[in-house]
Amino acid sequence: MNATQCMIPVVKSLKDYQVYRISPDATNRLAIVFDRASTNISPIVCVEIFDVGGKQPPNRHQWAVEMFFILKGEGLAHCDGKPVPIQAGDSLLVPPTGMHFIENTGSGRLYALCIMVPNEHFAELIRSGIEVELDKEDLAVLRRTAAPVSC
Repeated sequence: MNATQCMIPVVKSLKDYQVYRISPDATNRLAIVFDRASTNISPIVCVEIFDVGGKQPPNRHQWAVEMFFILKGEGLAHCDGKPVPIQAGDSLLVPPTGMHFIENTGSGRLYALCIMVPNEHFAELIRSGIEVELDKEDLAVLRRTAAPVSC
């Protein structure tokens, strides 16, 4: 691509996000922000929302690098058997083949921005789940209108 070419940006609002539980008993939801279906590029970007006590099943990716940025809440990130505390403002980078999962250990929901490159069929796995909706709490957090914390 040369300097005179420009990709038209894709803009989505919260109402455009598609939200899924991968399985009926899942304690986390994934809101797809961008993926190949909406942008024709390889990464998938989503917001992962963990219920109180919620966690992912242990998983690994053959080629993909996965990054989590914690937006709100606290938990433990387990990477290759080592638990690491995480909280709002922390970032976690999981290299290919790293066995990992995140669990919510806080008293409220845990929200994480997740970026996986390349997609490695993650978007398709999410979309094969059960479609759900963002609730008022989710919308407040993602719009950053949640009540401020008093110091």
